[in-house]
Amino acid sequence: MDAILVLSTVDSVELGRELAGSLVKAGLAACVNIIPNIRSIYRWEGRVCDERELLLVIKTRRGLFEAVRALIRQLHTYQVPEIIAVPVCGGDPDYLSWLAEQTGQR
Repeated sequence: MDAILVLSTVDSVELGRELAGSLVKAGLAACVNIIPNIRSIYRWEGRVCDERELLLVIKTRRGLFEAVRALIRQLHTYQVPEIIAVPVCGGDPDYLSWLAEQTGQR
């Protein structure tokens, strides 16, 4: 199973919950952690921004990445949302089986 983590940031708890709930309900993610109170410093439109955000850690499979990306783009309020996939190189077999089951892989 090709498990991945997809990372995305949001600017509100409401948007984080909407994205997380939509991804899990659609079977595109087994679980989404919403980590509050991160600080993001980045360059946007020629200026350096310093913003409070929340980080979403989305547990899914590589084969679902494009669908996850499309749903995030559809619901996100940012013009260019962060959507980064990171491969999972190992994990507890029981957890990875659960992740696969929750995302439609039997």
